[in-house]
Amino acid sequence: MTDRITRRWWAIAIVILALAGAMGVVGAVGEATRTASTTDALPVGSDSAAAAQLRERLPEVKGSSAVVLFSREGGRLDAADLAAVQERAAALPGGGRIPPQRSDDGTAALVVVPVTATDATGTGKAVADIRTTAREGLPEGLTAQVTGPAAVEADLAKVFDGANTRLLLATASVVALLLVLTYRSPILWVVPLVVVGVADRVAAVVATHVLSAFGQAWDESTIGILSVLVFGAGTDYALLLISRYRDELRHHEDRREAMSLALHRTAEAVLSSAVTVVVGLLTLLLSLFPATRGLGLACAVGVVVAAAFVLLVLPATLVCFGRWVFWPRVPHVGQESLADGHSLWRRVGDRVAAHPRRVIAVTLVVLAAMASGLLAVDTGLKQSDQFLTKPEAIAAGERLAQSFPAGSADPAVIVTTGDAEAVRTAAAGVDGVASARVTARGDGVAEVDAVISAAPSSPEATSTVRALRDAVAPIAQTHVGGTEAVALDQAEASSRDRFVILPIVLGLVLVALGLLLRSVVAPLVLVSTVVATYLASVGASWWIFTKVFGFEALDDNAPLYAFVFLVALGVDYNIFLVTRAQEETRRHGPRLGMLRGLAATGGVITSAGILLAAVFAVLGVLPLVVLAQIGVIICVGVLLDTLVVRTLLVPAIAIVLGDRFWWPRRIRRVEAVEIPTSELQHV
Repeated sequence: MTDRITRRWWAIAIVILALAGAMGVVGAVGEATRTASTTDALPVGSDSAAAAQLRERLPEVKGSSAVVLFSREGGRLDAADLAAVQERAAALPGGGRIPPQRSDDGTAALVVVPVTATDATGTGKAVADIRTTAREGLPEGLTAQVTGPAAVEADLAKVFDGANTRLLLATASVVALLLVLTYRSPILWVVPLVVVGVADRVAAVVATHVLSAFGQAWDESTIGILSVLVFGAGTDYALLLISRYRDELRHHEDRREAMSLALHRTAEAVLSSAVTVVVGLLTLLLSLFPATRGLGLACAVGVVVAAAFVLLVLPATLVCFGRWVFWPRVPHVGQESLADGHSLWRRVGDRVAAHPRRVIAVTLVVLAAMASGLLAVDTGLKQSDQFLTKPEAIAAGERLAQSFPAGSADPAVIVTTGDAEAVRTAAAGVDGVASARVTARGDGVAEVDAVISAAPSSPEATSTVRALRDAVAPIAQTHVGGTEAVALDQAEASSRDRFVILPIVLGLVLVALGLLLRSVVAPLVLVSTVVATYLASVGASWWIFTKVFGFEALDDNAPLYAFVFLVALGVDYNIFLVTRAQEETRRHGPRLGMLRGLAATGGVITSAGILLAAVFAVLGVLPLVVLAQIGVIICVGVLLDTLVVRTLLVPAIAIVLGDRFWWPRRIRRVEAVEIPTSELQHV
């Protein structure tokens, strides 16, 4: 198979067919589209999801609502202000239907405006129109700000205006820069970048159509994270293949023969890595969140596409060029290979081999110290803290809470098919509820809005939601929704997802490694080191979040996403190292085999790790705290895994265990090899 890919006409045909197929898929087919559902971000089976589904039956209640807050800084509203508020309220959509409400202290007035749009684009346009209309012709000093569920949704959607394009350009730029620095060639870096870039566009199209076929949810962030993963994983695989190709060119005059051998010896590691990552990502299908399920499936498809392009299109493309593509560092026959040389990574390996137990102890102490930050971690990011830059909807909500009950802009929404008055009475009697009123009826369904006195996202607000649910529980088909209820359900569902998915990911990765290495001890060691890396990265990142960025909590989904990506991708580098060490062990024994494996893969794995860390750090270009948190945790974790765990800890453990590292498998020696004196001096 590898010989066929590298033959002249086969290689040309593969490149032409790949480009033509990609142009057809991206240009003619295009990405699938879908209309976002109100339940995409709601846990399946939750009370808030049931409320949202039941609410859709109300004929007059489609979409959500915005709240226009009129206020004068440091003063009360006078008669002219109130007249202007009345005029602006009449000009707003649905004007006059709900009169303005003046605060008890006279410093503010609010108007609730229905927003009938049900998609992010329509909601964003409606909120923009409301903001323009509300501010038109106001007296000097009187301000109008828009908050409420619709405004928050609009500001969140605004984050993603052109976000995928910005993210793609930033990711491609980072990859291009690091490839140039890695290869130090003005030509070579273009080939893997173009191949992976085409794979990314194909992956976006294929993934969205697969999601559509299986009825899974996705949004703009899904495609953005997919691009980051395809560029990161695809470029990692490309670095490994090209590194081995360069090595084989030092032993073989025929570049096609060199590529055939490089592909044959790299394919197992790349396929094993891709299978491990895909298996890990598919565990997200067990999540209670529809959007998380869609993300897992989309990213799994993306990794498959990236691996296919690297193993089929990249080698065919490279052999279409001569050795000159590596200029100015062109490999020639007779040059020393990486495994035979005494590079930085071989010298590091020699130091590790001299005192392996000491290296293990020191490394574990460092990881434990970094992981100590876990003791202070708090999850449950407030809605007001979800943006890196505070948008108008959040600022207006905070100002509103100074003059009205805190939950006025975003009340709890109780939806029932039972007695609406009984629901209202039960809700009004709950401690912490400032007021409750029936706001809509139709098709056998009624909606009751309950204003919560406590500040949004506070423990008191959560307790009030729980009390509301207890109070209305005796009334059949009655469900409590709204932002506070959704936050409560999301926190509980996230906790359940971590409890279920994390051990399954570990188990599946352990089995995958066991089948690959046909060993028991090695997979246990590798998975344990990856878990240690994850714990240390979350702990260290917590100090970065609190001391540098001022975040007060981790988003509920950040630990799960970071775990799945870190475990799956972190195992990659161990697979690259261990499969090469396994190959070298057949000729040189376990100790020297591990050192030669480290020397051969150290440079490429370090480059791949730095590249992957930088790619995930690019998520910070989007002003969403959760993406920044995921990016930082994965960035720190990948750097730890690349520079510390894979370089020091894994080789030290393997050297201490010797042949037992591969137990119960015994790696058969291919032939007796005379070790040069120079090698003995470095062991």
